[in-house]
Amino acid sequence: MKDIKKPSNKALIRRFLPYYREFIGVVILDLFCASLTTVCELVLPLIVRFITDKAMTDISALTVQSILTVGVLYLALRIIDTAANYYMTSIGHIMGTRIETRMRSDLFRHLQKLPFSYYDETKVGTLMSRITNDLFEVTEFAHHCPEEFFIAGIKITAAFIILCTVNVWLTLIVFAIVPLMLVVCIPFRHRMKEGFRDSRVVIGEINSQVEDSLLGIRVVKSFANEPLELEKFEAGNSKFLEVKKKIYYAMGGFNSVTRLFDGLMYIAVVVAGALFMIDGQITPADLVAYLLYVSTLLTSVRRIIEFSEQFYRGMTGIERFSEILDTPVTIADRTDAKTIEHVRGDIAFRDVTFRYSETGEDVLHHLTLNIEAGKTIALVGPSGGGKTTLCGLVPRFYDIAEGSVLLDGVDVRELTLGSLRNAIGVVQQDVYLFSGTIYENIAYGKPGATRAEVEEAARLAGAEEFISLLPDGYDTYVGERGVKLSGGQKQRISIARVFLKDPPVLILDEATSALDNESELLVQQSLERLAKGRTTFIVAHRLTTVRDADVIAVITRDGITEMGSHKELMAKDGMYASLYRLYE
Repeated sequence: MKDIKKPSNKALIRRFLPYYREFIGVVILDLFCASLTTVCELVLPLIVRFITDKAMTDISALTVQSILTVGVLYLALRIIDTAANYYMTSIGHIMGTRIETRMRSDLFRHLQKLPFSYYDETKVGTLMSRITNDLFEVTEFAHHCPEEFFIAGIKITAAFIILCTVNVWLTLIVFAIVPLMLVVCIPFRHRMKEGFRDSRVVIGEINSQVEDSLLGIRVVKSFANEPLELEKFEAGNSKFLEVKKKIYYAMGGFNSVTRLFDGLMYIAVVVAGALFMIDGQITPADLVAYLLYVSTLLTSVRRIIEFSEQFYRGMTGIERFSEILDTPVTIADRTDAKTIEHVRGDIAFRDVTFRYSETGEDVLHHLTLNIEAGKTIALVGPSGGGKTTLCGLVPRFYDIAEGSVLLDGVDVRELTLGSLRNAIGVVQQDVYLFSGTIYENIAYGKPGATRAEVEEAARLAGAEEFISLLPDGYDTYVGERGVKLSGGQKQRISIARVFLKDPPVLILDEATSALDNESELLVQQSLERLAKGRTTFIVAHRLTTVRDADVIAVITRDGITEMGSHKELMAKDGMYASLYRLYE
């Protein structure tokens, strides 16, 4: 696989900066408060220098009044510092959280737009990690990134200017060590960034594996495969440990090097300062002030170093956020897309070719098919022939490579996705019920529907009887994925959902194949009521369920090999007749 070039930190920051636009006032005030908090640290060495100098040169000049004046001034600065720090800690963090919230909304909105093909190749657990864990780090990054660099910049610049007024050469000696320290630290910083990126990938894989295992817990327990699942989990967990170890090795080297240079700075000030003091170029008070400013300088450097971990976590989160946002939305409304209303249900496939990827094999090859409004067409044949794929092209779950799919004579690509999909109802074999009540799951078919409409849809779907027997009726909690209901009950809930939607076009994709005979009969009756008067596609392997279809099409990898009514195809005694006899 071709390596994808990772974006630089500069590119990621440019990508992130627009999120500050709404909060520019908060950012400016936060940075102003940050500058106020640095005043105390910069003023304290000057106060100590003043008192020390007076005490050593003319102790009589050091009066109680002057000491109290300095003390009151410093206390006032501390009060200002406290207020500024409160703003930075509270409002600053809230701003970071709001940015995180906005980014999460943008990410979820984009995920809603991505086509089925994206989810065919992407693990949901990985996406969950990106939309939650990755963005947690952005809150701290959004708040502290400008703040920490701004504070460090002020302190380093101010310390350099103040120290130059004391002794230029000693200042140059001290500050010459800083760039050397940064050069030595760069390899460790790169390793840390790579480590944080790898850890995000691994934790996403762990989340995906855990989700897969827990959602399939009934299968796991039925095969007594708990040890196997634990083994898979431990493999991912151990991989995460190895990645974290690499991070902390790099972090350990990073911090150790900076501590070494801390010591070099202090010893440089002590040794060189003592020599300058012997030579009469600085006073003892100057040397004390120097040591305090070096302490302030090193504190700033340490804060940047400590923030570097948060910085790289944040950059990794932004990078992974950007990867999803940069995923193209391949199925979307055209700029001139139009809304379709009063759909009749005439559907035509004109010379349609479809493949799942540009380099993949054709699933459908130059297929042509016409379905009149209100008619029922059954698609039968061996697995892999493209029956479900053909149905998925009507609501544009996938886009075709060649040809056209028409609804009432209009290419579906010329219609808005909302109006197109509102005209189509889908009942699948694998029913998905949302965590919530029966009422909420039926009402999902028509947001804003009245209670009476929901209950009428349930009655038409043959679900009213079993719902009335439940302890809480329509307010019964169905559990995650409807685990508290039987297969037949879940299927009737999904049919009620489509009844409520009342679409003119219907797709029934293996809607009864996973049910027992009794449930199949009940659901089949519901489906017959649902299909009445609608253009209906039925995908089925049980051919006894499609005898009454207006048209039956036998689809194989070679396309449509036979088409006609049940009676016509039986008389033809071809593939359909052979398959049908297997179910007699």
